Amino acid sequence: MSDDPVLRVERELGLFLRRARAASAGLARTVHPDLDSSAYLLLATVARTPGTRTSDLADLLGVGRGTMSRQVTRLERLGLVTRTADPRDSRSQPLTLTEEGARRLARARTGRQEYMRRSLDGWRVEELTQLADLLARLNADLVADVERPADTA
Repeated sequence: MSDDPVLRVERELGLFLRRARAASAGLARTVHPDLDSSAYLLLATVARTPGTRTSDLADLLGVGRGTMSRQVTRLERLGLVTRTADPRDSRSQPLTLTEEGARRLARARTGRQEYMRRSLDGWRVEELTQLADLLARLNADLVADVERPADTA
């Protein structure tokens, strides 16, 4: 194994992401047995931004509008989201969680937060604060790098 710190960060993040994907799949099933992890992310996004439209979600999550429409239709059939008519724009159908969707999502979030608290129970507050600060910095730097124009040299 390499001692290169960048390679170590890459390796640890890769492992973390694989574990997070597996946990997301399990978390989605706690919301509804027929829900997959990508639909859980969609449901959580609707909860954070009630009234958002399917096209906005597609843009935000970086997927095609057709794909997003199919996922929203599935969430609707499961009784987790609802579309409403926008009186200002007949083509727009803002999305909101149903009461059942909100209840199930809240239960799953509580479980996720309890899992995280148990996992980090041995950490000092200072360590948790430092980790959160470093992750925020990493996320900002990753976004900045994507947005940075490519060198033309």
